[in-house]
Amino acid sequence: MLAFVKGILEHYEEGTAVVDCGGIGYNIMIPLSAAERLPHTGDRVKLYTYMSVREDAIKLYGFLERDDLDMFEKLITVNGIGPKVALGILSALTPDDLRFAILSDNASVIAKAPGIGAKTAGKIILELKDKVDLNEAFMLKSKHHEEKGASFNDDTINSRKSEAIQALIVLGYSQGDAAYAVGRLSVTEDMSDAEILKEALKHM
Repeated sequence: MLAFVKGILEHYEEGTAVVDCGGIGYNIMIPLSAAERLPHTGDRVKLYTYMSVREDAIKLYGFLERDDLDMFEKLITVNGIGPKVALGILSALTPDDLRFAILSDNASVIAKAPGIGAKTAGKIILELKDKVDLNEAFMLKSKHHEEKGASFNDDTINSRKSEAIQALIVLGYSQGDAAYAVGRLSVTEDMSDAEILKEALKHM
C-alpha cells in the first residue's frame, strides 16, 4: 500500500524511526545497520516501506535503499521467515553480503544473524538460490561502491572479478566459494590481477 514515506525525522530509538509526514507521525521499524546512515533529527528522510498486516497488528518496515527493501521482500518469501526475522538478518548483513552468502552456499555467514541457526540459514539458501543472480550481485556491489565515492569503470572491474573467479576455480575451489570470496573484495583499477587473487584467497 505504501511504497515509501518521505518527511521529517522526528525521532529514532532502538531500531524504530518516527517520520512526520504532514503532521502525521509514522512509526517505522528499520534495520539497526541503517541507524548510522539516518539524517539528523529534524532533517528530511525517505524510507522505502513494506506494510505488514496481521489480525493483531499493522506494522511498517522501512529501508533507506530500494535494494534493502527488495532483499527484505525476498527473505519473507522463505517459509518460516517473518518480517521481524528478516529485519534482524538485514541488521547483521548487508544485501551484498547476503547475496554472496546465498550464491556460495555459505550458511555460516547467514547464521551470524540473530535468531538464525544453521538449519534456517540452509533453508534461506535453498529457497533463494534461484532468485539471486551472480551478474546482478556484482553489478549492485559495484554500484554501492560507486555511491560511497569509489571511482572505477564497472565493466572493467566486473571483468577482472570474473577472471579472478575463474582462476580460483582452476585452483580447485567451487564456483560458489570463489564468487563469494571475490564478491567481498573492494577492487580498484590500480590493483594487479595477482593482488586481486591474493586478497580473494584470504576469504576462502
